[in-house]
Amino acid sequence: MADNALGRFLRARREATAPPATGRRRTPGLRRGELADRAGISVEYLTRLERGTDRSPSGQVLSALADALALTADERIHLYRLIKAGTTCSPPPPPELRPTVRAVLDSLDPTAAAVLSPAGDVLGSNAGFREISGLAGEPNLVRFAFGPHARTHYPDWEQIAGHRASALRAAADLGDPTAAALAFELALTAGAAFTTRYDAASSLPPSIGTERWGSHVLAFETLYLPDEAEHRMMIYFIQH
Repeated sequence: MADNALGRFLRARREATAPPATGRRRTPGLRRGELADRAGISVEYLTRLERGTDRSPSGQVLSALADALALTADERIHLYRLIKAGTTCSPPPPPELRPTVRAVLDSLDPTAAAVLSPAGDVLGSNAGFREISGLAGEPNLVRFAFGPHARTHYPDWEQIAGHRASALRAAADLGDPTAAALAFELALTAGAAFTTRYDAASSLPPSIGTERWGSHVLAFETLYLPDEAEHRMMIYFIQH
């Protein structure tokens, strides 16, 4: 991050945040100590972030600061982009699906099917899946589950959000760099809706079951692909 953009943003938002009603003050906004108390971090650490001597805060710290500063959804995304702009490495792209796997997806149509990475990236899908998924260009099921349209698309959002967070936690705990990067992102952009479920994840999500997407009740099966990096094919059967 050139010119300590993260530190400047945090300080500007701190100084623009209304302080407690404690009489006249010589400085605008919150004092560092007040923001640190709200975020549950030390004043020393907040000072390092603002001065740019520490430019690698955890997702939990950034989420706590975003909550303490009452950042809007757009401001949370901007804060994440500031962190991402200062990162020199990124997770490797997923490998291309084998032609035979794509052929299987197509042969299942109109039954909805997709191949997912451990982090929830949609690596390939058929027309039946694209018609009912609601993703509208979003390439990741976990990110979609904590995005602005998920609660409308998923009538049982609480259940699905928990399963998506559990799947991401399992992948991140096994060392998947893409899953870890996405968890960092969602801790900031989705806040407590994601972190409470991610932190509480204590079991793997089901590999079979039912979910409701829009007006559809879907029974799903999970098939793990041989010779791939834990990629799984999800098949969704419309019940009614």
